[in-house]
Amino acid sequence: MAQPEKISKKYGMSPGSLVYTGEKSGSEPVVITLIDYNADTLVEKSGISLADCQAYINRDSVSWIDISGVHNLEIIGQLGRMFALHPLLLEDVLNTEGRPKIDDYDDYLFMVLKMIDYQPDVQVIDHEHVCLIMRKGLVISLQEHEGDVFGPVRERIRKGKGRIRKSGADYLAYALMDIIVDHYFRVLEDLGGRIEEFQDAVLSDPEPSILEAVHGMKRQVIYIRKSVWPVREIAAALLRSESDLITKETQLYLRDVYDHTIQVVETVEMFREMLASVLDIYLSSVNNRMSEVMKVLTVIATIFIPLTFLAGVYGMNFEHMPELQWRLAYPAVWAVFIVAALGMTAWFKYRKWL
Repeated sequence: MAQPEKISKKYGMSPGSLVYTGEKSGSEPVVITLIDYNADTLVEKSGISLADCQAYINRDSVSWIDISGVHNLEIIGQLGRMFALHPLLLEDVLNTEGRPKIDDYDDYLFMVLKMIDYQPDVQVIDHEHVCLIMRKGLVISLQEHEGDVFGPVRERIRKGKGRIRKSGADYLAYALMDIIVDHYFRVLEDLGGRIEEFQDAVLSDPEPSILEAVHGMKRQVIYIRKSVWPVREIAAALLRSESDLITKETQLYLRDVYDHTIQVVETVEMFREMLASVLDIYLSSVNNRMSEVMKVLTVIATIFIPLTFLAGVYGMNFEHMPELQWRLAYPAVWAVFIVAALGMTAWFKYRKWL
């Protein structure tokens, strides 16, 4: 969720001001990699500068520039000058709490996505701000940190699998977007297994700690919904787009991404309902357990009512009481106590109250 102290850094500044709103990491280097390819050739370089990438631009090939680390304002400014990017676009790149969206700048398209990963050991969802800039023959991806889900796309490029080496930059942008959406399914699969564990736990042993875990999971599912729902709008916008940057062949594949986003959104909605039902089951289980305890206590109290009455009567200190001088009075009173208790217990069982 967006934190006010991060967003407030931009208060009062002019539009397009370069302010990084993510977690500062001065020791973390910015890593730039380049993959330039066509059907016959492949060039891959890592740990280079933006100036080194410029030699591969505007060639008869597709260039993919991946920048890991957007906290360096100098590099982001250099990127904007090199490719004549709009200042508002650079501002969105640095705003790591921004909502997923798509902007059409005529000569290039700009997309903001959220890359999500689930850590089952600590039960926390990691999210990362990912931006894609696509123009003819070029795709620029910008991430907050090193490590991503783009590995399968890189392998397909290296091995020439599928049609990616034979297609343009629009297909590469589709492939990157598709792998991000596909990774949502892996996260949802892990969350689904965790929710099933919650369902079993609240039925067998509804501990208060489960309630806290369920509320935490509910917040995570809401965040996933906020991250995924706009992606469906992005896919729909690309399908409706009349931009020359997207070919009709690629639009056919974008339909698949759109279908996947709908499935993800439907799964997220289902998880929200499941978590709501888990909370209902928890409350019902707690209430049932309390009702059982109260029933037992009520039965015990009811059984002791006549016994307390008899004990109270014979506990009075009157001098002339009929049974006080009787030799068998004490065992007789105990016999009455036992018969009364057993009789009431038998009556409760007969009425199925026990």
